[in-house]
Order: sequence, then structure tokens, then C-alpha cells
Amino acid sequence: MLDFFWGVLAFILRSINFILDVWVSISRVQRLARWYTTGRPDSEPEIKVPSDPKVLPAAAERALAEAEQRHANGS
Repeated sequence: MLDFFWGVLAFILRSINFILDVWVSISRVQRLARWYTTGRPDSEPEIKVPSDPKVLPAAAERALAEAEQRHANGS
């Protein structure tokens, strides 16, 4: 009975290992195809950099200063 359990467990682990090997092989083929078609080994980074901040006009700076002053005074 114990041998049957270990046999089943070994079969399950070998199956998982096989599936993971196939998955790794497919991902490597995809990376090779990407490198072959684009000339770059990796895809573009998914980091999005925000644009440079815009300079506030003088009127907006005054309005912001007034709002901060009102907030500081508690009104």
C-alpha cells in the first residue's frame, strides 16, 4: 500500500515537472522569436514615466498660496 502511494506521488511530481519543462521551453522559444524579429533580447519595459511638471502661472501660484494660507488659519 505504501509503495502504491509513493508511486502515485512520484507520478504526480514527474507530471508537474514535465508541464513546467514544457512551459519553460515555450517561453524560451517566445523570447528567441522576439529577439529574432525585433533585434532586442527583452521587450520594452512597462514602466511609465510621467511627463515633466508644468510651470504654474503667477495667478495660479497666488491662488495656491491663498488656499494654503486659509488652510493654515483654519478657516
